[in-house]
Amino acid sequence: MEILKLLPCGKDYLWGGTRLRDEYGKKINLTPLAETWECSVHPDGPCVIANGEFKGQTLPTVLKQHPEFLGAKVKNGELPVLVKFIDAKKDLSVQVHPDDEYAKDHEGDNGKTEMWYVIDADEGASLIYGFKHTVTEEILRHALETGTLDKHLQKVEVHKGDTYFVPAGTVHGIGKGILIAEIQESSNVTYRVYDYDRIDKNGQKRELHFDKAIRIMNMKTQKQSERKRCLTHYYPGCSREVLCRCKYFETEKINVKTGFSFSVKDESFQVLLCLSGNGQVESADGEMKPVRFVKGDCLFLPAGIGRCYLLGDTELLKIRC
Repeated sequence: MEILKLLPCGKDYLWGGTRLRDEYGKKINLTPLAETWECSVHPDGPCVIANGEFKGQTLPTVLKQHPEFLGAKVKNGELPVLVKFIDAKKDLSVQVHPDDEYAKDHEGDNGKTEMWYVIDADEGASLIYGFKHTVTEEILRHALETGTLDKHLQKVEVHKGDTYFVPAGTVHGIGKGILIAEIQESSNVTYRVYDYDRIDKNGQKRELHFDKAIRIMNMKTQKQSERKRCLTHYYPGCSREVLCRCKYFETEKINVKTGFSFSVKDESFQVLLCLSGNGQVESADGEMKPVRFVKGDCLFLPAGIGRCYLLGDTELLKIRC
């Protein structure tokens, strides 16, 4: 058993920029480079192993061969999360994701509950989170026909370090000038409600999915979902803060100045996503080859590898079931 360094899959959606290549070293020949799927088994963008025994194989292939790597909490034998970087140079569409029941019945995929950690944001940058007030299908159809949807949408100014939890059914849109780490269910189902009448690289407007969206969206007033500041726990050489806990995943932010000790138990895999700095992960018993990482790297730690040490000066997100 060993720690797996992952090579991401890239996406060239029209709203993307170049920061993931310029600042995070992503060697993906796409322009724009809107997203990189850093830990993914989804058929629309599986990751590839970059090191060790499984080098060159896809992550879903390895996990199919070794389902024990997922841990006892994972019941269906499939990695339940998808981890991304998102570079929004322009506004994303106004969109919504279905829950598990609807997605499985109508799309053959999982639903999509997600969380965002804001790595960076331009001054005054904002995102859309739900509605300012309760709406109806009739109100929304009229708003789309008359170009007045904006007056119903709740906009939230964002800042570096903010976290947002976005349950399935929440109408949302990431605004321009925001760089995000996204943790979500393993799904690629998105229903676009409005796309600013933009034209894609083929000269066509992107498809909208209002009739599907209206069946699954939460049309009630929703509170702004900027995270409550959680208690940060300080230890010699590092600090830890839980950003999000939900039925699908738990995400912690880890700031390491010298070292960080943690356990990967039999119950769940863990994923480390490096936001800044660099370091090295090694096993406490010395049986695994140490794995070095830098800003932008993503590591998959199989369930049951035991006590690990992380050495370096770095900021990471740590994800598990």
